[in-house]
Amino acid sequence: MTATILLFTILFILMFLRIPIAFALGISSVVIAIIFDMPLLLLFQDMVSGINNFTFLAVPFFILAAQIMTDGEISDKIMDMAKVFIGKIRGGTAMVNVGASMFFGGVSGSSVADVSSIGAMLIPAMKRQGYDTDYSVAVTVTSSVQGVIIPPSQNMIYFAIAAGGISIGDLFVAGIIPGVILGISLMLVTYIIAVIRKYPKGKSFTLKESIKVIQDAFLGMLTAVIIVGGIILGIFTATESAAVATVYALIITTLVYKNMSFKKIKKILFSTSQTVGMIVAIIATSSAFGFVMSYLRIPDKVTTFFLNISESPLIITLLILFILLLLGMFMDMGVLILLVTPILMPVATQIGIDPIHFGVIMVLTLGIGLCTPPVGTSLFVGCAIGELPIEKSIKALLPFYVAMIITVLIITFIPGLSLWLPSFIE
Repeated sequence: MTATILLFTILFILMFLRIPIAFALGISSVVIAIIFDMPLLLLFQDMVSGINNFTFLAVPFFILAAQIMTDGEISDKIMDMAKVFIGKIRGGTAMVNVGASMFFGGVSGSSVADVSSIGAMLIPAMKRQGYDTDYSVAVTVTSSVQGVIIPPSQNMIYFAIAAGGISIGDLFVAGIIPGVILGISLMLVTYIIAVIRKYPKGKSFTLKESIKVIQDAFLGMLTAVIIVGGIILGIFTATESAAVATVYALIITTLVYKNMSFKKIKKILFSTSQTVGMIVAIIATSSAFGFVMSYLRIPDKVTTFFLNISESPLIITLLILFILLLLGMFMDMGVLILLVTPILMPVATQIGIDPIHFGVIMVLTLGIGLCTPPVGTSLFVGCAIGELPIEKSIKALLPFYVAMIITVLIITFIPGLSLWLPSFIE
């Protein structure tokens, strides 16, 4: 118990001092290992094995593919396609925002990439059309959460790495229906508020215009089909599909859309290498942190603690959701997945939650943290684009928070919504 308290105390002190999270995890792990005479060789071996993983190779490829598609303006074409289907109803531009995020989430797998690309275009456009700034930001930020649950999802890969032995293909497929349900719930809130505030209707497209827009977006959308379809049909592993998708996205943006230049590629590679370097460091040190937690038997103690609180799976499940929501407000999502999965996974399996289902629950619940202060990265980006102070966005966000929490509860207590597709494909 002393070692456990000291481990987390050192970690939180370092984080409070604004030490980068990778260093905070590594330092706290090594300090505790030295003080309590743990085998340092095994600790460093765990750090290496954490990144010496074929599955992990999918992460840099997905990040690179997302960046190519963002800078290659595929998001523009996806947004236009969303306008064709849902842009002409009341609050049409806001609905397009949610719809485009759903489509783009199936391409980029990143909430922040979604806000950065689609938000940069739609938030100013919504403001020009008479939408309130706080509403525009709220719609953009919350709809971007679809990117973390609709495949491909970098965060699903983090969960698979942390859980060990979990099929990324099954995780990807399991996120499809929950992601669509989240999109529908956000669209419902978006539409209701648009009607109440009498926001304008969007543009209608002729049949000829609609066909042209869909044709333009089709090749870009094929990226998601390659990733998900290749995995489902057993043609690719997740890592192979990520590599193929990256090459495909580069070919499409360079030779077909012709909006990718050498200068852009150089910038994309530099940006991606920075992000991947940070992720590699975090995964390595979180593996060391996980080794220390395992050595101290923290997962076993947490499981016992939960079961001593209540024998009811309902109560324990609600408590897990509350903890995830709370933690998501204060820590980065990827780091939390790597840290919390080894602790809460035994609890979830003990009360009968399928590991694939638990992965969907965790990613979706922590995704809400991307939209909440004080550490909501998507919220920060959205408010920066909308030139809106974060404190002024909260009131507009509340109805969307409610919709997301209700969605989490539905997905949590109806396992079939997550598990039906994986079982059907098998």
